[in-house]
Amino acid sequence: MKFKILLASMLVIAGCQTTKETTQADTNQSKTVVEQPTNTPVETVVPIVPIIKKTQPVVAQLTPQQQQDVWDRIAMQITTKIPNNKRVQYYRNWYLNNPRNLEIIAQRAQPFLYYITEQVEKRGMPLELALLPIVESSFDPHAYSNMAAAGLWQIIPDTGRRFGLKQNSWYDGRRDVVKSTTAALNLLEYLNKKFDGNWQQALAAYNTGEGRVFSAIRKNKAAGKPTDYWNLDLPNETSSYVPKLYAVADIIMHPKKYGFHIEPISNKPVIAIVKPGVQMNLTIAAEFAGISTRELKDLNPAYRRGVTAPNGLNHLLLPINKVKHFRRELAQNRNASMITHHHRVKSGESLGLIAKRYHSSIKTIQKVNKLKTTNIRIGQSLTIPASPISLVNRQHRVATHMEVQHYVVQSGDNLWNIAHKYKTSVAKLKQLNSLSKNTVLHQGQRLNVSTIATSKKTAANHKTIHYKVQNGDSLSVIAQRYDISVAEIKKWNNLANNKYIKQGQQLKLVIDRRKVQA
Repeated sequence: MKFKILLASMLVIAGCQTTKETTQADTNQSKTVVEQPTNTPVETVVPIVPIIKKTQPVVAQLTPQQQQDVWDRIAMQITTKIPNNKRVQYYRNWYLNNPRNLEIIAQRAQPFLYYITEQVEKRGMPLELALLPIVESSFDPHAYSNMAAAGLWQIIPDTGRRFGLKQNSWYDGRRDVVKSTTAALNLLEYLNKKFDGNWQQALAAYNTGEGRVFSAIRKNKAAGKPTDYWNLDLPNETSSYVPKLYAVADIIMHPKKYGFHIEPISNKPVIAIVKPGVQMNLTIAAEFAGISTRELKDLNPAYRRGVTAPNGLNHLLLPINKVKHFRRELAQNRNASMITHHHRVKSGESLGLIAKRYHSSIKTIQKVNKLKTTNIRIGQSLTIPASPISLVNRQHRVATHMEVQHYVVQSGDNLWNIAHKYKTSVAKLKQLNSLSKNTVLHQGQRLNVSTIATSKKTAANHKTIHYKVQNGDSLSVIAQRYDISVAEIKKWNNLANNKYIKQGQQLKLVIDRRKVQA
């Protein structure tokens, strides 16, 4: 009985220990008694806070065509992998060390780069080709090389004719920015097909001719060497041609990387083609457009005589914001597109006689003066447009003697005081203006005058070069290539009439400095 009571007591004590059991935590500090939580679950309420995601503003990516700067438009579309070899590095360093070069080029490219870029884009060609005039001509529209290559794209005469560029004594299509761009891109597309889509070889062929590049390829194949551009045995100029283009392209693509700034060019059209439909004197065209003659000639370097061509080639490139002004002035001036003479009818004269004197026609004089019949009266003032023949003669006088300037007669003027003012003679004024002995000047009349000072400029505009005769050359071929005469070549080189030239011979040539690439 005692045993049962004792056992029951022990069970009670054990039960108490189970409900309030303690454990000791073994730490480096003094012993701490940790009380274990009871088995009764405690329900905790956590408030739900909605998560609001901030939406980032969507920045629209501008397309190349939406860029403000044409250089950026080009850079965004260059997909050609530019190699970083020694040749590219050399020319890249040269351009970076000579920033003035690209600064001048950017100024010259202002009127033309947008147009050229558009043409390259339309054809789906590599956009670095829009930069090719930098390598070819430094974007100088008057550029002319010792090998007779001319214009922005430096096209030689034979290639120009082959690709549809007309060349005559009035007009040289190789200097026509619009026509030559079309011809150059046609040539590049043709070469790209010839070289199975290899643009580097096509560019080399553009520079030196496809025959020489094919010859270099065959030579490397025979020797078991690679036939890519970088391994071909080509002339020094051609070996540096593609590296120059790639160096410029790399700088245009990464200006910040190289710490380089190039003058921006507005990504919008700045020039437009105008077709007046009549032969025009460029000085008058410039006046109608409200720009300087120099600016007009820089936009239209294809015209060789200061006038557009008489055979339908009379289109003009004008600043787009001057087109309306030009058309309005042309209309208001009754399409008087040429330099004019003012003639006062004398006793015994007829329209036929006057037309013959000025190398004009009765119909032309009637049209300009709004004459319904051929009847004229003594003392009547007629406006006579200068004819192409008289223009040629005038241009010849300018080239060989003096540079002609113009003077508008003021009240009280006479031939003597005008001649004295311009340091010339009355006889010379009469000759330049086809004036008779008893001519009476009238206010507003336009006279051609010349000065001694300007005559010195003609010689300064010429440059002497030494040309090495090539296989197949003749005096006539060389004369045509450099826009000079056979007689002049013979004179400069003391050649007899029956003297033949031979390959390798050096000839002295005097050509217009304004046509020669610096």
